[in-house]
Amino acid sequence: MTPDSASALRVLVVDDHEVVRRGLLAFLESESDLEVVGVAAGGQEALESLGRLDSEERRPDLILMDLKMAPMDGIEATRRIRARYPDVEVVALTSFPDKERVSAALEAGAAGYILKDANPDEITAALRAAHRGELHLDPAVTRPFIASLTQQGYDLMSNLTPREREVLRLVSAGKTNKEIARELVISERTARTHVSKVIGKLGVTSRTQAALLAVREGLVPPPDSDEVD
Repeated sequence: MTPDSASALRVLVVDDHEVVRRGLLAFLESESDLEVVGVAAGGQEALESLGRLDSEERRPDLILMDLKMAPMDGIEATRRIRARYPDVEVVALTSFPDKERVSAALEAGAAGYILKDANPDEITAALRAAHRGELHLDPAVTRPFIASLTQQGYDLMSNLTPREREVLRLVSAGKTNKEIARELVISERTARTHVSKVIGKLGVTSRTQAALLAVREGLVPPPDSDEVD
């Protein structure tokens, strides 16, 4: 199907294997709401492609990013892209489900983590979820990663005030500080302070890790819980 360019989500595909790139293009181009606007074979090339597309006013909404590339890998490329273009969401695509790589990708700013053996529907679901501001993890890595975040023998949630628990629930729903402020009828600055305190109390370093802890503690349902189960 030919995407409606006025409404389709623009996607940049980054992978250093041509066969993989071609496979991704084949099914992404069949989706009516997705438009592939470019491909890149490495992290540096991805940055250059993004800059060119931005200058042409065709900045992608989403990037499907391989992680194991050289000389600049997908994690470093993701970090640089998110710093320069915070409105561009990155979904990591890799063969490796280990928690260290998952954590590094999420810390770099990835909004999803999908294994290369996932079916096409899972990959497109991850892209659409990222655009909605939601976290999407491959079911194969969700539970091990959540479990790895806490090995302590106490309830981390007990450290949070009722207001902080509510803020954490909203963070887990993918809400921005501005949206949290609007929903709780507080200033954006106060919302930002609450989020920082929640992250500090939980002993994590990102909103994503805080959200995953909320899932582990049962405060919110797991992302894509139907697929996980």
